[in-house]
Amino acid sequence: MATIRPRRAGVLIPTFAIRTEGDLGIGDTGGVRELADWAADTGIGFLQFLPINATGSDCSPYNAISSVALDWLTLELNPSAVPELDADFFHETLAKFHIGQLRTGAVQYVRVRELKDVLLRRAFARLGTATTRGRQFAKFRASEAGWLEDFCLFRVLMEEVGHEDWTSWPDSLNTAAKARAWLAGQRRTGARKINARLRFHAYVQWLCFSQWRAARAHAAARGVRLMGDVPIGISWCSADVFFQPEQFNLEWCGGAPPETYFKDDLFVQRWGQNWGIPLYRWDVMEADGFAWWRRRVGKLTEIFDIFRIDHVLGFYRIYSFPWRPKLNAEFLNLSHDEARARTGGRLPHFQPNDDDTPEHRAANLAAGDKYLRMVVAAAAPQEVVAEDLGIVPDYVRPHLLGLDVPGFKISHWESDWHGNVIPGSSFDNCAFTTYATHDHEPMKTHWEHRRRDANTHDAPDHWLAQKELRLLASFSGLPVQEGHWPHYDDTIRRALLDALLASNARFAAFMLTDLFALEDRFNVPGIESGKNWAARMPVTVREMRTQSPWKEECAWLSDAIRRTGRKD
Repeated sequence: MATIRPRRAGVLIPTFAIRTEGDLGIGDTGGVRELADWAADTGIGFLQFLPINATGSDCSPYNAISSVALDWLTLELNPSAVPELDADFFHETLAKFHIGQLRTGAVQYVRVRELKDVLLRRAFARLGTATTRGRQFAKFRASEAGWLEDFCLFRVLMEEVGHEDWTSWPDSLNTAAKARAWLAGQRRTGARKINARLRFHAYVQWLCFSQWRAARAHAAARGVRLMGDVPIGISWCSADVFFQPEQFNLEWCGGAPPETYFKDDLFVQRWGQNWGIPLYRWDVMEADGFAWWRRRVGKLTEIFDIFRIDHVLGFYRIYSFPWRPKLNAEFLNLSHDEARARTGGRLPHFQPNDDDTPEHRAANLAAGDKYLRMVVAAAAPQEVVAEDLGIVPDYVRPHLLGLDVPGFKISHWESDWHGNVIPGSSFDNCAFTTYATHDHEPMKTHWEHRRRDANTHDAPDHWLAQKELRLLASFSGLPVQEGHWPHYDDTIRRALLDALLASNARFAAFMLTDLFALEDRFNVPGIESGKNWAARMPVTVREMRTQSPWKEECAWLSDAIRRTGRKD
């Protein structure tokens, strides 16, 4: 059963969104350390990040090309952080890339990648094999060879072809066996060159793990925990799927069932979310003791103290599509019969079972129990949190409580049979409460959109808007007269944050942008846009601490954390 643990306050901020004076147009591990210092001084107990695994041309952190390798865009790159990087070259390169422009506004991924690649290759070229750091790098390569060698080969193949979609690579390279044969041929004709290319990508991963481990140690010394994110899936175009296809069911793509909540995507409303992730062959994984999962989680324990399992419902049963996302547009307006005709009779549905019979429900619960116990054991002694949002079977939350795994409580979605809000004081300690995830609108935007619809009687979502505003007002104790919803202001914002912190939930977190009533959105599900995964804080961490009005809000938060008993 769940145990009573200390209540902590946290903020959610994607790594890319952190801004510091010395960053290179994207947040990095240096920013993580600065933010940890701010958190410690403010009373924040944990910092929540999105996944930090390596990505390819897609900048989505939920579409990683490796279950272990880390995203090199998170690296702090300067002569102090990377001793191999000489100062003159560093400053000359920043000038060539017009660093002032790069540091302004949202992340410019193409330019940031180019800049960091230039700096990393220069640093790698200056690494001496006989130096202390050279020996440390060699030790890393030896100890991590089990996953690192395949990943480095995958990265070299990406360079050869120009992208990570191995399903469209030349016939001479499109399987693991062919790739290894190609590597053997390269070593026969030019071993020094190909080995250097492989070592470069290993060097980048050594820097990534070194910097993130150091960031975690720095935060821990200040009493701040780092919270990571484990997506339910892995990219189809990943090194894992390429080299271990036997672990995955490549006939289906995982996703989520139709949902009207996301108004920006007609496909999601009609068919659901097709994430394009391959399903797992759980029988194959179980046969080797779930080694893939244990390694995936175990490596992240080197960096994070708390883990959020994204879409934990997928461990019980996962909504599955018989086509990949690139075909979504072709299916958008088809009837079910027309879709069946194209797929050989198959339609999206839950696998391995729907919850349509007692036997299926029992089987899904048993599967979830087996897999989650394995994940919790692999993460131990670190804590596990489950994102259990969406269409939640009634057996899931009691099961999570039994495992002492906090599920999510979004206040305006938590009501009793009479439609009354469930007060935060009634939340179980084994819970994670928040108003929004990275996929949702910021608090101010959400309030204003609901206020507009609530005050417009013929709006399609008029009654839903009325309900959510009423629940938010009741949860936070706002003296708002129903039917006369005011504009979002400091009084509403602070009342909402106060109520969140005052709840009995073990974890209470909100997006850092919501502390300042910002409306920058990190992701709009189902929409491919350059604006997704690119928004950044408008001020640096130092400016948050020292300049008005930012510092006043930080001071208010510090007081609120003390008042609500969330300061360790």
